[in-house]
Amino acid sequence: MESSTSPIKVHQVLSIAPQNETFPTTFPLTFFDTLWVRLPPVERLFFYELPNVSTTSFFDSILPNLKHSLELTLQHFLLLVGNIIWPQDSSHPIINYVPSDSIPLIVAESNENFNILCSNLCEVEKRKNLIPSLEISHEKASIISLQVTFFPNHGFCIGITTHHAAVDGKSSTLFMKAWSYFCSNLEKNTPSLFLPQNLTPFFDRSIIKDPLGINEIHSKKWMNFGGETNNRSLKVWQTISATKGEAIKGLFELSLLDIQKLKKYAQSKVENKKVSTFAVTCAYLLSLGVKVDQQKPNKAFLVFAVDCRSRLDPPINENYFGNCIVSRLVVHETEALLEDGGFISALKGIIDVLNDLENGVLNGLENWMSMMQSKTSRTDETYKIFSITGSPRFEVYSFDFGWGKPKKVDVTSVDRPGAFYLSGNRNNDGGIEIGLTLNKQQMEDFARLFVQGLESL
Repeated sequence: MESSTSPIKVHQVLSIAPQNETFPTTFPLTFFDTLWVRLPPVERLFFYELPNVSTTSFFDSILPNLKHSLELTLQHFLLLVGNIIWPQDSSHPIINYVPSDSIPLIVAESNENFNILCSNLCEVEKRKNLIPSLEISHEKASIISLQVTFFPNHGFCIGITTHHAAVDGKSSTLFMKAWSYFCSNLEKNTPSLFLPQNLTPFFDRSIIKDPLGINEIHSKKWMNFGGETNNRSLKVWQTISATKGEAIKGLFELSLLDIQKLKKYAQSKVENKKVSTFAVTCAYLLSLGVKVDQQKPNKAFLVFAVDCRSRLDPPINENYFGNCIVSRLVVHETEALLEDGGFISALKGIIDVLNDLENGVLNGLENWMSMMQSKTSRTDETYKIFSITGSPRFEVYSFDFGWGKPKKVDVTSVDRPGAFYLSGNRNNDGGIEIGLTLNKQQMEDFARLFVQGLESL
């Protein structure tokens, strides 16, 4: 992480454990989890602006509160402190926690330009030093890693990396909400050892029923992946190529007014169908993404995740901690998306797939891993995969550790071609923030088309 030319200096690597005595615990992985066992982790950055914070103030006040509140938080989130393992006598991977386990908290200092890192257009390379890594081997995988990077007289950044086989976006952001809750209470001199009900995780995985044996299907697919047998490796399967050329991360915003305009236009073209904010946002992004893509494949695949907590029968606790999402795939002819009516073509396909959820949110899940491995392993250029991750419901701009809400939130794990990330905007006024990574020319084209498309409505 650090070299003679690096703009970052690592001061400490702390090992943080739950504050009080704990006992060994294991957590089974459900079929929602095993799908992600060898897929890349999720990385987020939260930038907090404190213009006049001194080095002394950071290390003597801010850092101790972050550290102590993290210890308090982990007492309620033991699962995160454990490791994913795949014992020879187990047909599925498990999460194993023992009292000697801890998580790393890297404490670093950077002389990079804080304002550039927080800007809406930033070189991907500039943010890489702020991202902590998980410890992943064939035999064991850590679940969470944290890094706090201090920028003298500007603020600090919290980087969090999580293993997707342990937690989905709703769960990882619940942890961040809990951590910020404990820390803000310390900062206000009103310390607490307990979480309010809306921040308390629910760990009972027995509520996830698997009558079709999907967990067995997923586990066997991984064991036999690549033509091997009994392969229990936990090493990440790298599937997506990097952006060609200088990679730029762009953050755009659809205001509430923009969304209303998109909906009004869509409703004039699509009869007798529910037009949601999510549907018009995805359709608009896909129509633009295809236009700036230099590959121009025959087909465009759009993949997005659906939270199942409220859709299972019966619905489960909204704070269920783990994975409880399924992916859905929409297939489009690229030619139709490139035409003037590309937005509506994209929208119709997305609405049809969303409506199909009413027939059962788990329908076809037993075939999803085979399809995923097949499509992401192919190297031909007849199709392009676009993806939508994140959700405004995560409320990432509400995470106040005691020094105000974030100035900027970034999801760096989507820094690859065709990937979009959605979140609520900083003002929390109904707008949606969108993150994506392109090369410089593509980003200029996307920015121009993004504005022109809204102006033409």
